Amino acid sequence: MHNRPTQILLNIGHALDHLMLLIFATAVTRIAADFGLARWEDLMPYGVAAFFFFGVGSLPAGKLGDQWGRRKMMLVFFFGMGLASLLVAATQTPLQMAFALALLGAFASIYHPVGIPMLVQGAPRPGWTIGVNGLAGNLGVAGAAVATGFLMQYAGWRTAFVVPGLVCLACGLLFALHGTREAAAPAAKKKAAGHAPHGVSLARLFLVMTMAATSGSLLFNLSTNANFELLTDRLQGIAQDPARIGVLLAAVYTAASVTQLVVGYLIDRHALKTLYMGVIAIQALLLVLATTLSGWAFLAIQFLFMAAIFGAIPFTDALIVRYVDDAMRSRVAGMRLAVSLGASSVAVWLIGPVVKNAGFTALLGVMAATSVVTLLVLTQLPGAPVQGAAAHQR
Repeated sequence: MHNRPTQILLNIGHALDHLMLLIFATAVTRIAADFGLARWEDLMPYGVAAFFFFGVGSLPAGKLGDQWGRRKMMLVFFFGMGLASLLVAATQTPLQMAFALALLGAFASIYHPVGIPMLVQGAPRPGWTIGVNGLAGNLGVAGAAVATGFLMQYAGWRTAFVVPGLVCLACGLLFALHGTREAAAPAAKKKAAGHAPHGVSLARLFLVMTMAATSGSLLFNLSTNANFELLTDRLQGIAQDPARIGVLLAAVYTAASVTQLVVGYLIDRHALKTLYMGVIAIQALLLVLATTLSGWAFLAIQFLFMAAIFGAIPFTDALIVRYVDDAMRSRVAGMRLAVSLGASSVAVWLIGPVVKNAGFTALLGVMAATSVVTLLVLTQLPGAPVQGAAAHQR
């Protein structure tokens, strides 16, 4: 178990990771106007590089986390993210923005394969720990909506990058002072034997987990990067002020994030497959219903489908904790994330063209289809015993 400051800073790091990646999508309309573009959809593809490097960067980050040390990598994460965010704020053209966002995405890629395995080391209730961490990450998503909305309206879009960048640098200093010291890198420690369910290879488990995570990440990117403009479109005639839209969307994210605590609690007590498939099935149904609604009814259904999307997040991390030894968790997580997040970065590119040519209803249809694909993949997930706390003690 880590000391309390380490746990808090690791959870704050997750919040910052998601917040800083979504500032661009939230402020894209203002940035496009500042750069002289007629439509925000034309600027959106310039954000693809951030999510591409957020994915592929997980592979070297995971390897370094296991072999060099997770504490060292988290220091690189905090300081790198902070400086990259300040660089984004200084850009003057779409191409400069693309390069700066790519750098931001590269540093952001460190958190998931390093921070989460570090957090669950020795955790007595890993499902709950992952749920709390997931809640923190999604509060970062909410923070991107509300903080960016206000800062953009009252201080400009550049300030929306500067403020969290400075917070990230401050967290780096605190982590350097109070973060748990590592006696040795995880890969240098004695390994305990991890195993898949009887008759199922770890290779098959990894393949199914990666495929499900890829479609899940695609859905997460589609929703979180499009939700601000989607809600603006669906609330036409009701609310168009960016700050107010930001507050409404932040309320959706905050309330929906509580789902992760519920899921984390259940993961420690029930088999994963049934829980995972149930959450994904609910996702698909809600997204189909969302295509038919607008106004306040859409805001209500948006809360429900985001609760289902957020509720699916803890499962792949829980699978890694259950079946992979701590000495190699960062590498396994890095490989899974490199594939899933790298492939799902296409979502950021898709949003602009799909909305421009077919509208937000078509985008919601794509999201519903993605949920169905995830559900089909999960039918191949092997049944597993209940993941009680005792099962995780290594």
